[in-house]
Amino acid sequence: MTIFSRSRIAILTTVACLGLISAPAHADLEKIRKAGVLSVAVYDDYAPFSKKGGAGIDMDLAAALAEKLGLKLSLLPFPAGENLGDDLRNMVWKGHYLGYGPADVMLHVPVDPLLMNQTPQVTIFAPYHVDSVRLVRNIASVPQFNGMPSMAGKKIGVEKISISAMVLLGEENGRYRDDVKIYPTGVDALEKLKAGELDGVLASRSEIESVLRDDPRFEMREVAFQRLPRKGWVAGLAVRKDNAELASALNTAMGELFASGEMIKIFAKYGVQIVKP
Repeated sequence: MTIFSRSRIAILTTVACLGLISAPAHADLEKIRKAGVLSVAVYDDYAPFSKKGGAGIDMDLAAALAEKLGLKLSLLPFPAGENLGDDLRNMVWKGHYLGYGPADVMLHVPVDPLLMNQTPQVTIFAPYHVDSVRLVRNIASVPQFNGMPSMAGKKIGVEKISISAMVLLGEENGRYRDDVKIYPTGVDALEKLKAGELDGVLASRSEIESVLRDDPRFEMREVAFQRLPRKGWVAGLAVRKDNAELASALNTAMGELFASGEMIKIFAKYGVQIVKP
């Protein structure tokens, strides 16, 4: 499973507490500069931010950060664990028991107070994008939209084990349960929508924008669900707590990327409009 669009939003209730376990020696900024390489952890299957064997927003952002610091990039794609606590332990402050990690910095970490309190071994900072759940519909099959009741009896695609699936299946005591079609990823569901096999899809705004790219046949709308945070979630960076100098350098680099407009261009390359926190 991957982040945010799947179990990652559940950090508000499901992040596991991490014990204070001693960690191996870390690479501070001076050591990183001497080595000449910035190691960046990204999820290996989270389109449009990263993709196995491909490209993505976070992959391009990692390259831009390494360049700002005058370093070569070493990408460390990894599969998501059961929760964000696992991912931060494996990729930021300790390393995986299989022998890979930790990286110098991890991208697309929720800037969330609960997660920060649960993982005192890391610093989470530099928020760079706000994402949220949206409904996109086929205008031809659903010409009028007045909230979720307009989708009753229509085929609605969602990603398995996702916040979208959870809220839709439970909405109004399961009113839409028979209308829901489950797909491996939100992107898969959106491709089925494009092919005319669905009437709508509930997915992250970034996924919708990256797949449909302003296709006039479809309209994206905000929808309200009782169990869905309307403000969405914020993505940022994470480093080991004792890597304050690295965090400062990366924070400065992120500011420069925003100021120059390069961050907007990175997102636009994948059809996504950046929403700055």
